[in-house]
Amino acid sequence: MSHGKRIEKLSKILIANRGEIACRVMKTAQKMNIKTVAVYSDADRHSLHVKMADEAHYIGPSPASESYLRQDKLLDVVRRTGAQAVHPGYGFLSEQAPFAEALASEGVEFIGPPSTAIADMGSKSASKRIMIDANVNCIPGYHGDNQDEAYLKEQADKVGYPIIIKAVSGGGGKGMRMVFDEKDFLAGLRSAKEESIKAFNDDRVILERFFNVKPRHVEVQIMADGHGNALYFSERDCSVQRRHQKIIEEAPAPGLTVEESKAIGEMAVRAAKAVGYKSAGTVEFIMDTERNFYFMEMNTRLQVEHPITEYITGVDLVELQLRVAQGEPLPLTQEDINVRGHAFEARIYAEDPGNNFMPGSGDINYLSTPTETENVRIDTSIRQGDAVSVFYDPMIAKLVVWGPDRLSALNLLHSKLQEYHVVGLTTNIPFLKTLATHPEFQAANVHTDFIPEHEESLFPVVPSLPDEDLALAAVSYMLHNTATPSPSPWARVQFSRLNLKHVEDIVLTDGDQEINFKIRCDGSKFYVSVDGRAEVEMAVDIRSEGSTVHASGYVTERKIECKIVQESSNLHVFCEGKETVLGKPLPKHLQLGDEAKEDDGVASVEGLVQKIFTAVGQSVKQGDTILQVNVMKMLFDITAHRDGIVSAVLFEEGDRVSKGQLLYELAE
Repeated sequence: MSHGKRIEKLSKILIANRGEIACRVMKTAQKMNIKTVAVYSDADRHSLHVKMADEAHYIGPSPASESYLRQDKLLDVVRRTGAQAVHPGYGFLSEQAPFAEALASEGVEFIGPPSTAIADMGSKSASKRIMIDANVNCIPGYHGDNQDEAYLKEQADKVGYPIIIKAVSGGGGKGMRMVFDEKDFLAGLRSAKEESIKAFNDDRVILERFFNVKPRHVEVQIMADGHGNALYFSERDCSVQRRHQKIIEEAPAPGLTVEESKAIGEMAVRAAKAVGYKSAGTVEFIMDTERNFYFMEMNTRLQVEHPITEYITGVDLVELQLRVAQGEPLPLTQEDINVRGHAFEARIYAEDPGNNFMPGSGDINYLSTPTETENVRIDTSIRQGDAVSVFYDPMIAKLVVWGPDRLSALNLLHSKLQEYHVVGLTTNIPFLKTLATHPEFQAANVHTDFIPEHEESLFPVVPSLPDEDLALAAVSYMLHNTATPSPSPWARVQFSRLNLKHVEDIVLTDGDQEINFKIRCDGSKFYVSVDGRAEVEMAVDIRSEGSTVHASGYVTERKIECKIVQESSNLHVFCEGKETVLGKPLPKHLQLGDEAKEDDGVASVEGLVQKIFTAVGQSVKQGDTILQVNVMKMLFDITAHRDGIVSAVLFEEGDRVSKGQLLYELAE
């Protein structure tokens, strides 16, 4: 038994998740007059999904292992609230067959597939065998049970290199290693197994041929009911990825013919029916340069990127999930599903693309988003003042847009990314804007190695703002200080234009470089020299909203619009689609002295200390691993900056560290 009792009408569901997906499910449930129950950890006590729900229940400390992954605590809330069904969202327990079975034993419906389908598709080895029997194309490889190192090496040699090693229970790029030469196989195997056992408590792997010549990641959205019906809802392209994880998705997949789209859709339906599937699922394929499709895996849940499918088909996939959970047959046929236009989803993350997409965390001190319209959708749970927690995925939001064709949708995406302003932590928004305007991406020449192939053009040296924009920022800063002689000169400004006549010298910084401004006021005009260059003449209007200033500068026939947000000693300048952070230099007595040693070990990430590899008094060489930090389930090595002797390790395993904190010290 894998599902609960037959439900005539859902009246209350529990959402065993958090963040934007919990909010997304609640929106549809409320539309269907279904009451919702939220669960939350310490970190999520004041989160949006808690506020949106009809009732919310505490389930434990912030680490997911003590809250959202605690099946016993979730079942207790189900019993106490009388929820008839549980929507798992994605991640956490969404693809855990024992959770579906436990709910069934309580007479509660799991809003997802049968536990047998989860188990079959959750095993990369079993799923491949089932797919081959169902006449679904599979990647050549080894999917057997023999995990002996020598035997796996023998199988890898037979399949041929390059090869990819995948954790049987894996996902999200964890427990995955690519091997390009047979001499590196054993090292890759051991590394994959080590990561897999930590992430999934299972070190079994499969081997697959790695397509290293511009393969594409194409996936198909399916939905099945309990009456033997299964449909496909077009396909999505998710080829552009970092760390084997998606960053931008689009639907339909560009360049596919009608026949190819139909063939891959029908293959996905065969895959679903082969395991007795029910509810929403996604069948993922790799597409080679010869336009052959090979089954990779099936995600037995609603996908993060489901909104783009909803845009092009006009179907609410969560509503279908809830109706199927009530025992209803699917209310449409394959012929009823028509694709209209094109949609993109950009995942906005707290991460640093310039530092290998290093995940981040911290407070959202300022947030301004595009206005949602019929063609612009934002799925998020983050508000200004909220925090991106070190304990969970660093996604801030999903920006989803629709257009009548691919290029118009892409242009709309770029336009709305320019309106998405976040202050408080580093995000990937500048990278997404560059990606959206990249000629090869605009031409739909996408593949899974897109980012490394175009690394130089995707990570260009960002030029400084033009003198006119810098001048406007400096004048706005000066006007605030002139108008409000308080410790926080940005707190209030009740004017739009000042008539002054004096000269002001201001120094701001752009990275390590000082910028010297000489501002001369003459009536309603400002004359600004930037680093001694020719004066810029401008009229300025400003409007203040708390710590944010909206400034307009008029230079001859050109009007410049800027938004300037103060955060501590920084001025975040958003101007004409660009973002620059200008600093206010610290007074001399607050600047670091000689006691700050550049070779001390400072944390470049925020996370939890996973393991310490050295002890005080131990000699290390440059590049030796001192300790390991767990950042949202990814392990980052903190290595010695130089040869030396460890004189101090300032944290213990399990401690939380913040970016910029000193982790260790080296002596000569």
